[in-house]
Amino acid sequence: MKKYKLEDLKEMNTPMHPTCTLSKEDTGSKVDQKLFRGMISSLLYLTASRPDILFSVCLCARFQSDPRESHLNNVKRIFRYLKGTTNLGLFYRKSLDYKLVGFCDADYLGDKIERKSTSGNFQFLGEILISWASKRQATIFCKQQKQDTSQLQLVVHNYSG
Repeated sequence: MKKYKLEDLKEMNTPMHPTCTLSKEDTGSKVDQKLFRGMISSLLYLTASRPDILFSVCLCARFQSDPRESHLNNVKRIFRYLKGTTNLGLFYRKSLDYKLVGFCDADYLGDKIERKSTSGNFQFLGEILISWASKRQATIFCKQQKQDTSQLQLVVHNYSG
């Protein structure tokens, strides 16, 4: 915060506004690329202990090649969120329950910028979160592929059953 002179900013409850949409076609004024990249780098370092900012930071990191004022404002909002949530972090309790449980989810075309889907997963060992990931898919999943996939599932079901 001191490095970027952000100590006097107001605290926020969320790292990014729920309806916020960032765009590559933003017509706002350009900002200092070196400053923007430095802020993103600092935030990426923090994601190891603060997974709650991971999505927001990675979304903002997509605009490092041509950052605009709106992108910088979103990065500053993440810093404002960190300022108001210094008591948050990961806590690992001692447990005798070592059952491994995993969850996954995906959204269909949730990326408004490149029209790609995002998938995510996380794993627990007992009550302890041990791993998590989020990845934007490399290809666009179109309706025709979806129909082909359901036909393939039908063939596999008929063959096995």
